[in-house]
Amino acid sequence: MTGLPPLPSVQGLGDGMLAALASMPDPAGAEFTNGLEHDLADVFSTEHAVAVSSGTMALHAALSAIGVGPGDEVLVPALTVVMTAAPVVLLGATPVFVDSDPATLDLDFADAAAKVTARTRAIIPVHLWGRMGDPASLLAFAAEHGIAVVEDAAQAAGTSRAGAMAGTVGTAGCFSLKDGKILWSGEGGFVLTDDDQLAAHTRAFRSHWLTPPPGSRPQEQIALNGRLAEPLAALAHANLCRFPVLLDHRRAQTAYLIRALGDARGLTPLLPATDETWNHYAPLFHIGLPNPRAFAEHLAQQEVPNSTGTFRLVPCDTRPMFTGADQKPCRGAAQILDRTLALVLTERDDEAALDHYAAVVTREAAAWCT
Repeated sequence: MTGLPPLPSVQGLGDGMLAALASMPDPAGAEFTNGLEHDLADVFSTEHAVAVSSGTMALHAALSAIGVGPGDEVLVPALTVVMTAAPVVLLGATPVFVDSDPATLDLDFADAAAKVTARTRAIIPVHLWGRMGDPASLLAFAAEHGIAVVEDAAQAAGTSRAGAMAGTVGTAGCFSLKDGKILWSGEGGFVLTDDDQLAAHTRAFRSHWLTPPPGSRPQEQIALNGRLAEPLAALAHANLCRFPVLLDHRRAQTAYLIRALGDARGLTPLLPATDETWNHYAPLFHIGLPNPRAFAEHLAQQEVPNSTGTFRLVPCDTRPMFTGADQKPCRGAAQILDRTLALVLTERDDEAALDHYAAVVTREAAAWCT
């Protein structure tokens, strides 16, 4: 079996952090954040990148910038985590959950169309596991209904489809820098946009509206502290320099594990679309075994980390804070999550770790009969 490339070097990774720490305390300091934003915009070919404290804050700020507020509705895939929907609620709007197509993992646009109302302000496509839906279908849907597109690309840095990079398709693209992501800083996030006004609003929103956008006054409206700390901005910038290597490494890890599980009973790889360049965020398999979710949970007990078994990922519309008597369940999203094994990797998983995961999964799948 083809081996993995060497683990990306961490030499010098903390140098910028030390420099940032040496400049503290400096409440107005932004040297490392500014440098990060400049290079993020260059790498992703956008006009603006705005660094924030988390992926959730990225969504919160971007949705605020497009005017989402009380009385509005935002279409949100049920195939996502609660952190996608939380900013909608915190802005006083209502998340309206949309189903997904089990055959493609993409949004079910027929279901989405049936749920559009006069109050619908935006749609948030979620590129879960780094997989990206069809950008042409997304933009056509948004244009037909006159709504904005704010991408949740938290796991999709490096993915593209039909020539469009994840996070650059809509009005804004929102990313996480949480450790475990391919591009990481321990904690943090950023917003990509070509819209000058949206970028200015996002910068104001992340810092209590102290530096307002044109036409506004300082602290004219309530905003939050969503700044990215300078040491973390320095770490993110160092990893951005390593990003091509980190991306190649994750792709090699996922390809290695998919090959290693080629003969595992009941597991079929979920491959990207023909026009999709996937970042290989997580090895994905359709589970063709009895009681597939229980199998994923069993693997988690065997210390093989995965989305449904370890993190108990369920359709967001079934979370207690969102369930309602008049709400029909999103059965496609439930089917995807119940039948998908999404293995969780980090850049430190070497060949020995991946071989161990493959051996455990193969052994347990062969014995599974529940």
